[in-house]
Amino acid sequence: MATASGIPAPIHDAERAERRFFLALSCLIAAIIVAGFSVNLAMGRSTFAVPAAYHIHAVVFFGWVALFLAQSGLITADNVALHRRLGMISIVWVPLMVVTGIVIMIVVMQRTGGPFFFDQNEFVVSNILHLLLFAALVLAALRRRRYTGWHRRYMLVAMAILSGPGLGRLLPMPLMIPHAWRLMTLFLLIFPVIGMIRDKLRRGRVHPAWWCGTGAVVVTQIVADLIAYSPAGIALTEWLVAGTPGAGRPMEAFLPPGFAM
Repeated sequence: MATASGIPAPIHDAERAERRFFLALSCLIAAIIVAGFSVNLAMGRSTFAVPAAYHIHAVVFFGWVALFLAQSGLITADNVALHRRLGMISIVWVPLMVVTGIVIMIVVMQRTGGPFFFDQNEFVVSNILHLLLFAALVLAALRRRRYTGWHRRYMLVAMAILSGPGLGRLLPMPLMIPHAWRLMTLFLLIFPVIGMIRDKLRRGRVHPAWWCGTGAVVVTQIVADLIAYSPAGIALTEWLVAGTPGAGRPMEAFLPPGFAM
């Protein structure tokens, strides 16, 4: 925003406070994502000795986390010009995330059969649809970048979707079988719910972007389950792992023999 004389309009206290809130919530989501992967690595549940697809996926997705935090910091510091320029990177970065996300999902499914606490078919279909929803929310946010209320809330919901893998590594997922994926999805909605509560307390109403974003997550998960447990979804999963080590485990979530938390 600018005045007719070209002098930037002053930022009101409410806007400044909202920017700080979104920065804090963004940092919380990023911290959970980093913590999830770091804890797994420290506990020996993951390793760097994996195929290149894992490393490419990590660089692309953690690159997005870094970009998202930088963008939140820039807008909080009122560096709008650089914020807008960096935002254009997402036009290329987000499609790259969708591609690498689907590729790593296929690699994981074929190498290990996917996380044992998820049904394979749900893991495949939900991963794909959630990635596409993430991209759609970022696109919607970019299209509404002049409407900051919509823009920042759509971006936050999109970022919350990416917190799933981090949350899944911190939560006791084996104890959540057979509803592990759905419960994880509910947990990631905590972040937009925090935003809703703040809106209600500060504004007296919840911004409609929260309802649109969280509603899209819920609807996407319902659609994902309908597809995943249909004959087509099961056939797709079987085709994906056929002839690979991933076909050696049950399609349903299960506890490996001798497993202990």
